Amino acid sequence: MLIDKISSANGVLRVPGDKSVSHRAVMLGSLADGVTEIKGFLMGADCLSTIECFRKMGVGIDVASEKVTVRGNGMRGLKKPLETLYTGNSGTTTRLLCGILSAQNFDSVITGDASILKRPMGRVTKPLSLMGANIENEYCPLIIHGARLHGIEYDMPVASAQVKTAIILAGLYADGVTLIREKEKSRDHTELMLGAMGADIKIDGLDITVGKTNKLEAVNTVVPGDISSAAFFMVLASIMPNSCVTIENVGVNPTRTGIIDVLRDMGADIKLENIRESAGEKAADITVRSSTLKGVVIGGEIIPRLIDELPVIAVAAACAEGTTVIKDARELKVKETNRIRAVVDEFTKCGIDITETDDGMIINGGADIRGADFRTYGDHRMAMSLTVLAQAAYGESTLDDADCARVSYPNFFDDFRTLGK
Repeated sequence: MLIDKISSANGVLRVPGDKSVSHRAVMLGSLADGVTEIKGFLMGADCLSTIECFRKMGVGIDVASEKVTVRGNGMRGLKKPLETLYTGNSGTTTRLLCGILSAQNFDSVITGDASILKRPMGRVTKPLSLMGANIENEYCPLIIHGARLHGIEYDMPVASAQVKTAIILAGLYADGVTLIREKEKSRDHTELMLGAMGADIKIDGLDITVGKTNKLEAVNTVVPGDISSAAFFMVLASIMPNSCVTIENVGVNPTRTGIIDVLRDMGADIKLENIRESAGEKAADITVRSSTLKGVVIGGEIIPRLIDELPVIAVAAACAEGTTVIKDARELKVKETNRIRAVVDEFTKCGIDITETDDGMIINGGADIRGADFRTYGDHRMAMSLTVLAQAAYGESTLDDADCARVSYPNFFDDFRTLGK
């Protein structure tokens, strides 16, 4: 696909619902007693995979526009699936299902697309095995034999909301108490949602305690816009001249707002307005204007708060004055693709001075950027980040696979073109 070029970005838009919240609302709604209504649900491929998996386990789920209705089966009401649970490209669906399925009274099999087959699941299966889970293989397909689980104390080796959530979900079924200790705070949508649903869960700083829970109460959910999707337009407005973009109703959960902090440190003009809260999740309207960016160092405890946004932050760094260092981001290697390698390879095509490191990259900004024929690696965030990068390049640029953006943002290119009119 030839990437459209725009001279500036202006306008107001709403991005799709938060992917993390959408996944969890379906999963926990399926385990709850009663009916859960989810408004603003992300109708992307990953979240639709979650719906299909729970339908195969006997949960009644209706989909209409951006509203999803889940008729929960209760904590012990899931049915043995008659076929393999296919998670598509969704690492979240795959890893979180492991926590739930490990405790059921039936066996199941999980698999996904070619990308999922290459993504390591050992980081989830190993702590679950300490709880008594019986899971065959460390890569999909995963064969899960339902077992009786017991609580554990577990020190998280890396900050990962997916791993943490899988353990929490298993902990809801486990005998005794499960204690999870985080090194850095990762996104806490699961904890907030479970707290609202009456689960036995307590948060004390970086410690999460989960007790066996026999019943969850259905709670209606309004999903805010996904800040990971808003990030592309935040960077676009920052690097394009004469631009002003307002993104309405964006989730600004403090565990997800690292992108705002980093862009402000780089000199971006960002304003949050109309801040409100629903079921523990904060949302706001974000306005971003053109600015001159400078290089910064990004690492440490902020990384879990912006891990999914690092590819597009790298775009901002390429357009900034000076050097940007991204470190402590090894987690990028086990996403839909190795995003460190992918970013370095594609940026190099444009003449950008970028160096791969073991845990990140070093980007020297300010050089002329030329158009290129980009490879997305089937990764939705790479496709959208490279589209933003192409706006700062002279000459034409292409994407080998624009459709992969549909995983998290089905209408991304339509919204992008609208801002350029």
